This record gives sequence, structure tokens and C-alpha cells, in this order.
Amino acid sequence: MARILITSAIPYINGIKHLGNLVGSQLPADAYARFMRARCNEVMFICATDEHGTPAELAAAKAGQPVAEYCAAMWQVQKDLSDGFRLSFDHFGRSSSLRNRALTQHFAGRLADAGLIREVSEKQVYSHADGRFLPDRYIEGTCPNCGYDRARGDQCENCTKQLDPTDLLNPHSTISGSTDLEVRETKHLHLRQSAMRDKLSTWIESKTDWPILTTSIAKKWLNDGDGLQDRGITRDLDWGVPVKRGDQEWPGMEGKVFYVWFDAPIEYIAATAEWADANGLDDSAWQRWWRTDMGADDVRYLQFMGKDNVPFHTLSFPATIMGSGEPWKLVDYIKSFNYLNYDGGQFSTSLGRGVFMDQALSILPADYWRWWLLTHVPENSDSEFTWENFQASVNKDLADVLGNFVSRVTKFCRSKFGEVVPDGGAYGAAEQAVMAEIATRLAAYETHMELIEIRKATAELRAIWVAGNEYLQVTQPWATFKTNPEAAAVTVRFALNLIRFYAVLSQPFIPDASADMLSAMQTDDDAWPTDINAALSALPAGHAFTVPEVMFAKITDEAREEMATRFAGKR
Repeated sequence: MARILITSAIPYINGIKHLGNLVGSQLPADAYARFMRARCNEVMFICATDEHGTPAELAAAKAGQPVAEYCAAMWQVQKDLSDGFRLSFDHFGRSSSLRNRALTQHFAGRLADAGLIREVSEKQVYSHADGRFLPDRYIEGTCPNCGYDRARGDQCENCTKQLDPTDLLNPHSTISGSTDLEVRETKHLHLRQSAMRDKLSTWIESKTDWPILTTSIAKKWLNDGDGLQDRGITRDLDWGVPVKRGDQEWPGMEGKVFYVWFDAPIEYIAATAEWADANGLDDSAWQRWWRTDMGADDVRYLQFMGKDNVPFHTLSFPATIMGSGEPWKLVDYIKSFNYLNYDGGQFSTSLGRGVFMDQALSILPADYWRWWLLTHVPENSDSEFTWENFQASVNKDLADVLGNFVSRVTKFCRSKFGEVVPDGGAYGAAEQAVMAEIATRLAAYETHMELIEIRKATAELRAIWVAGNEYLQVTQPWATFKTNPEAAAVTVRFALNLIRFYAVLSQPFIPDASADMLSAMQTDDDAWPTDINAALSALPAGHAFTVPEVMFAKITDEAREEMATRFAGKR
């Protein structure tokens, strides 16, 4: 049994996330966590809300709420939506927690003691119209590197170049739109990432199994231009982790907070501590996942994120961990994803374009969305959501292949043999042929999941479902029953066992349907198959079952067109 630590990039607190956000980190991480648990590994799956910084302040002001009150309410909204999508986090934490405050201040103190933090007098953009310093993400302008005209003050999303707000050409405030900006001098703390360059480079070069997307972005940031730059880790804001050196005040930093991208990844650790607190466990319970001197040396740690988060997780956060000089667990594997686009464009909150998590669940059950998103996860390139493709996937894969198989088998058995598994004797050549095919495909499915090749894994799972349908077409129990009821009984017994088998294999992707299939087969035996013959004989003759309701309703053309119009956004 392995020990697997999984973290999903933590979403900003300001608003409900769209399907692209969901498939870019949380959902594939959940499928992987479920698969690893099913294989009897010990899994710790952590996520949280990212609650600090200007996004939270502005969203709270817009909602007319104090920022702490707003964050608490939105945490519950995001928690409810993650539950609705059946995301199986062991803990869904908050970066505003006391645990994260203490750990962030602790790391800052350790880095300062190691000489890796320096105080810098820097120029920062002040907006007269807004009456405040503008954090980097609230300044937009033209990227001096590639000419993209919507580059942010911290990074150009087009070329991924790391920027400072003062680098932008023709900058403006994204709060007010004002160009009445002034550069003022202020003091801040910088993490001396440049001093960690060689160590980070050696570490990244050692990760030969990482996806090309991850390593290419990391190396670009590491080597681009003048190489890895020192990075500001404090901001002139009211909301955030107060700047302290451990538990001591930091002279000259009064009234400042740590930059959200400094404290947010530390919340992975803090959320695990929150999990221990919530379960009445002592510190050793979470430290065994995170400190190599407490047992974390045998943990395999995986991070899931969108490609825009890669630089902070391959450089800034590792620099913090390494620079502390303490035995913290470093990530072993970073699975990064490209973007999911929406029907020829981008998702847009302001334009009401695309489907957001709350809207999705109000339309159709979670499994419909989970299946489409995981079969189209943007692993190697950007993916695109279209309603035609979504309709086809639901109708063909879920309704016609899996749902139809379950319905045909259970209804036929009920009509001919009653609601019990029939006998009919031993499995024959037809059943042995199916088991041989399934064994091969199961091995491929497991390999793809272990390598986190999600799309390839779903293709193998669907092929396993198809094998059951093809088996029915070959054996035709409805015809065989007329002349050889015992042979038909063998077919039905095998097919009913396939339903339980499908429930087990499908659980990482469509957990509600999986539970429904197990319930219909009146079993709680969800053990992952290690012996195909045994797995497909788990329901013996005489075992009772029930006929489930329609598992997956098809999406009509009219419903598809209505949804496409509804979510097209403002023109």
C-alpha cells in the first residue's frame, strides 16, 4: 500500500468557477484520488479556497459585505459545489485559517534567517481614481515582450512572461479603468529566488517524468531573459496574512500583508493541519504527510493545476520550501493542464458566456459533466466545449453504451428468471473471450491512470463497457432462451456480474452511477478486481437484484439548442 498526497490548485474565493476551472485541476485530481483509494492506497486529497488579496477585497465590496464575512459565505458556496460534483477531498480548507497564518509567518522567518529575504524600496503603481496602490493583477496593459494588450501586472497570459506592473505599456486600472496612474515608492520584502536558481534548476532537471507542459513552462521562467528574478512577497493591502518574522513583528512592514501567491501554496500544508484539527488528531497526524523527519519520505506527492499556475509551483513555492532549511516534502509530480475553451471562444463571467459550476448542476446530474470533462480533459492541448459534442458523449457513451446495457440485462432477467441471478452452469468460450479482452483493457486502464493519462483511461473504460454490449449481441440471450434457457441463464449471470464490475471500474469517473449500479445489484462489494474470473463471479446464482430507473436520460436536440442559446452570453 502506497501513501499518496494529492493537492489541487486552490481556487480564488471571488465567485463561482466555470467548467474550465473545474477540469483544470480539481476534477482530474479527484478521479486520480478515487482510483488510488480503490487500489487500497492511503490517500490524502487536499484543496482549499484562496481567500487573500485584492480579488477578495473587491468582490466583498461589490457584495456590500465585510471581506471576512464574504469569504466565509463564498467558502460554503464553493464547498457545496465541490460536494455537488462529488469531489472527494479529505479536507477543503481556507487560506485565511489561523494554521495558514502561523505557517506563512513561520516560513517567512526561516527564509529571513537564511538570508533569502531582502527589503527593497520599489516603485509601485498608485491609482488616483481608486485611491490606492494597485496590486499587480489589477493593472493591465500591453506586454513589452509579445505585444498582447491584456497582459496583467504579474504575468502575460499570452507568452507567460513574468512581469512587474511598471513593465506594462499603456497601463490602466482594472478596477476603474483609469489611466491616471502614478508610480510611487514603497518598501516591500522580496524572496531571493535568484539565490536558489542553481538548486531549483538541478531539482527541475531531475524530474524527467514530468509532463512536457510542466517542465517547458518551468524552464522558460527559470532561464528567460536574465534568469530567475527575485519576487516581491508583500503587498500594501488590509486583507491577508500580516507580515511577521515568525511570531515577531517585522520593523518597517507594519500594515502590510504577504502576497497571496506566497501564502496560498502554504495552505496545502495548513489545510492538512486543519484536517487533523477537525478530526481531533495531534500534529504528528499531518506532519507524517509533510515532514520527511516525521515519515513523509515514503509519501508520493502530486499536484494538479492549470498551466498558468505552473511557475509558482515549480519555482516560488519550492524556493520557499527549500529555502526554509527544514525537512518539508517537495512535490514529486506536477500534472498541469491546458485550457478548456467554450464554443469557439473563452468562458466569461462578465458576458455570461459558458457554463459555471452552479449552473451545470442545476441542469443535469454531476456524472454527465464529469464524464464529458474527463473524456476531454485538456492534457496535451486546449480542449473546446461544444453542446453538440456534449450531447453526443452523453447520449452515446452514457445512455446508449452503459445505461442501455444495464437496462437490457436487468429487465430481461426479471422477465425470464425473476429478480435473482440465474445459474445455468459454467461459463463457456464466449465468456472466456470477453474476460480475456477485459483483462487486457483493464491492465491498460490501470496503467493510464497510474501515469495520469486521463483521456486514455476513459477510452479504455468505455471500450470495456462496449465489450459487454458486443457480448450480448453475440450471445443473444433473448433468442437463446427460446431453445436453451440454461445457456441464456449463463449469459445473464455473466452480464449481471459485468454490471457490478462496471460499477467498480467507473467509480473514479461517474461515482453516482457507480453507486446506483452497486445498489441495483444489492451489493456493497466494491473491491477493485485483481482476478477477472473471481470478479465476474462475485454475484452467485440466487443473489437478488433490482431493476434501476433510467440511469442516463438522453439530451434532446431541443434541449441542446435551448442550453446553447442560454449560455451563449451577451453579444
